[in-house]
Amino acid sequence: MAKTGDRDRARARTAPAPALAALDFALDRVSPVPLYHQLAQQLQAAIEHGSLAPGDLLGNEVDLSVRLGLSRPTVRQAIQSLVDKGLLVRRRGVGTQVVHSRVRRPLELSSLYDDLEAAGQGPTTQLVRNEVVPASCEVAAALGVPEGSEVAALERLRRTHGRPVALLHNYLPVSLLALDDARLESTGLYRMMRSAGITLHSARQTVGARAATPEEATRLEEREGAALLTMERTAFDHTGRAVEYGRHIYPASRYTFDFQLLIRA
Repeated sequence: MAKTGDRDRARARTAPAPALAALDFALDRVSPVPLYHQLAQQLQAAIEHGSLAPGDLLGNEVDLSVRLGLSRPTVRQAIQSLVDKGLLVRRRGVGTQVVHSRVRRPLELSSLYDDLEAAGQGPTTQLVRNEVVPASCEVAAALGVPEGSEVAALERLRRTHGRPVALLHNYLPVSLLALDDARLESTGLYRMMRSAGITLHSARQTVGARAATPEEATRLEEREGAALLTMERTAFDHTGRAVEYGRHIYPASRYTFDFQLLIRA
């Protein structure tokens, strides 16, 4: 006979997460889009928007299939597609659990903080560095200032749901705006620029990839040598003046860029 504690733990494992129980799934049964794909898309959207948070349990496939009026193989296929994407994980003795949401960011002139906030990701920022330094050759060329002249240097670690998603290095003309530590930790840099009357107009940007150094892996809670996405950006205001040069890195396991491609006429 099972002990009471064992029965309670089993019941907890099979019960759906409160957040999952509150979700309203809209499945179109006459659509050509397979039902498993519709369910997977809606579960992914709930994860990306924070309705399902890291650590939430989905309950078992039988209960979910009964609730939605779907076959168990359909539910299993939907869940497996999100396991394959790294959004869910099956844990023995625990059940299917949300791992984390992958940051999907459009490739446009926008602030990471604003993009994460708009997606309901609840971004937080740890300020690592805020100081005035001599401009290196690379920074001077990007900002159009003499090499060795003073520039403001920032280093920030951005998190969502408590996990690091970006390590940001930014350089700005020293007289551009006041870089208050408290504001740098409570809002985004581009938002601070807009508040100071700076109108961002365009940017030159390069996206790449490389392996994480030991220090970067520690900061981003990844293994040494893990794949990183890199981005270098120089932003210009409406007068054509360079106002910011950034070198940013993102863990590829939790971050993607979205591109929209058009056929040239």
